[in-house]
Amino acid sequence: MIKRILTYVLVSGIFWSCNNGTKGTGDINTTDTTTEEYVPIDATSDTADMHNAQNSLDVVGIYKGVLPCADCEGINTELELKADSTYTLKNSYLGKGDSQSFEEDGRYVWIDGSTIELKGGRDAPGKYYVGENTLTQLDMNGDKITGALADKYILRK
Repeated sequence: MIKRILTYVLVSGIFWSCNNGTKGTGDINTTDTTTEEYVPIDATSDTADMHNAQNSLDVVGIYKGVLPCADCEGINTELELKADSTYTLKNSYLGKGDSQSFEEDGRYVWIDGSTIELKGGRDAPGKYYVGENTLTQLDMNGDKITGALADKYILRK
């Protein structure tokens, strides 16, 4: 009888230790409450098929906003991104008269899964970070603009 009880306890202990703590994830420590840090996915890596702006968002549409201007009241901007990877950009410099309106056409290309670049031969910054119904203009180096006017560089769909 004692032999049978010890066998039962031993088998129960083995099953309990095999199931306890793993819960199908492979983690032994179930009391770990740390959160993982977000690590961006490199578009050239093997995980490039994961969700990003390029494969998850509908980027096609018309984006509008008034961008900051050094020598005028602002630049009224309308950027239309089309499904065939072409764009039309209309800029109108506020407070400069009707003669300060410009329009250009070109192609846009994805630099990575979250940034597009306008190809049309212009000198102004032509890189935009793609968000949900937004395009955020980046500086000449492709970095996000920081500071007090950072939120003024967002075009909305």
